[in-house]
Amino acid sequence: MSDEPRTITPSFAMVRTLGLVSVICGIIIVGVYQITLPAVNANKKLALERQVFKVIPNAKKVVTYFATPTGIIAAEGQDQPPTQAMIFYAVYDEANKLAGIAAEASSAGYADQVRVLYAYDIEKKTITGIGVVSMRETPGIGDKILTDEDFLKNFTSLDVNLSADMQSLANAVKTVKHGTKTNPWQIDAIAGATVTSKAVGRGINESAQTLLPRLVPNIEKLRNPS
Repeated sequence: MSDEPRTITPSFAMVRTLGLVSVICGIIIVGVYQITLPAVNANKKLALERQVFKVIPNAKKVVTYFATPTGIIAAEGQDQPPTQAMIFYAVYDEANKLAGIAAEASSAGYADQVRVLYAYDIEKKTITGIGVVSMRETPGIGDKILTDEDFLKNFTSLDVNLSADMQSLANAVKTVKHGTKTNPWQIDAIAGATVTSKAVGRGINESAQTLLPRLVPNIEKLRNPS
């Protein structure tokens, strides 16, 4: 066994240095992420609340809830959402009266997920407005879901009544070819932007099919929160 000192080659020294630099960079990235995470979450919450106020104009207070297969619970004080929980927002007016429900819907569009927030009218059992949370659809085509007046009219009174057993929608929300809408649960697509239009309809249908059977039987809990 040789007593000669070990020789550190230039390549070994370079690898060791790169490894050290990687570790330091990793620590910095994690640290910055942890520091900025509260601000990022706060900004997301603010942006979402702005959309809530847009789809329910008389909103003054927004309370976050989870809808679970067994009922609804307030999100405040919950570190993690319960299993199979769906988030929604109870919206109250200036008199602290329940003014409506807002919930998010998402589905794949032409370029990416199309995420919208929709307003649910408790008395009329209809969707009465939508706002876009995020999307990356083709400018001038897919983004018409924000500006096309005829398309937006679909959401002034979109029927989302439950079936008799209250386990699903009585009629699935469905996007149809432009100009062929005949029923109040249908969405008239934008000509030339069918993919994005269908993403909106599909997302709302999937969201409402899960949320409303959990929400409607427990609505009194939201009218009179403890």
